[in-house]
Amino acid sequence: MNFILFLLIGLCAGWLAGKLMKGGGFGMIGDLVVGVIGAVLGGFVFGLLGLAAYGLIGSLVVATVGAMLLLFLVRLIKST
Repeated sequence: MNFILFLLIGLCAGWLAGKLMKGGGFGMIGDLVVGVIGAVLGGFVFGLLGLAAYGLIGSLVVATVGAMLLLFLVRLIKST
């Protein structure tokens, strides 16, 4: 059940990051991948900063911030 919740949070975070970064999404599968990788990246970055988020909303915030960071890096690499 936790894995399904992780995927749902990743999907929401990927979609939300695509909307916040003023770019088109990557479709459902692409948003899921961006969100899941972003969740891992966000957890790593938040851990480095000594921050912690708890609960569903906290997980969504961390995943969204990580997905936004990932989208920024992908677009930065893609533009060069």
